[in-house]
Amino acid sequence: MSKINHLFENNKKWAEQIKAEQPNFFTQLSKQQNPEYLWIGCSDSRVPANELLGMAPGEVFVHRNIANQVIHTDLNCLSVIHFAVEILKVKHIIICGHYGCGGIGAALDGKQHGLIDHWLRHIKDIYRFHQQKLDAITDLQERSNLLCELNVMEQVAHICDASMIHKAWQQGQELSIHGLVYKLHDGILKDLNVSVSGIDNF
Repeated sequence: MSKINHLFENNKKWAEQIKAEQPNFFTQLSKQQNPEYLWIGCSDSRVPANELLGMAPGEVFVHRNIANQVIHTDLNCLSVIHFAVEILKVKHIIICGHYGCGGIGAALDGKQHGLIDHWLRHIKDIYRFHQQKLDAITDLQERSNLLCELNVMEQVAHICDASMIHKAWQQGQELSIHGLVYKLHDGILKDLNVSVSGIDNF
């Protein structure tokens, strides 16, 4: 017997509930994908993009990785951005970190973690750029929180440098980039006020 049978049972109940509430939901959903939002978030299981935004399936295009990074050598992330911007024509890209992020914590703890250390190198670079400011914070949780915010801000800058973003803006496409942080302790999003909507204000 499969040890994930309960997942199939959960799925069936979920689908039946949706169909009871909206009989044509899956028929309409299967015909097209037309989200206005691309969410680039952390892989952390406690940060579900659709749910915390109060949106249904089909309304948010999602990419997730450890510590919500946009790295110019990551073809997976870049391919998602390209598809979202050039094909889906999303109007908003949200980069969302979260306090209590394991990737941020691992980048700060000075320990070796194996393969993931190569990925965390990018966060360690952000730490190095802001080391004086971060080291001045004696409370480790506050230091981690600030690095979480600085990481999101850096990723906003990274995505604004991407060629497909420049192309979209040059062609007059409506597209804004936003940096947010999710607070696990209360479920509320914090706007870091680093939104960019064109080359002129980048």
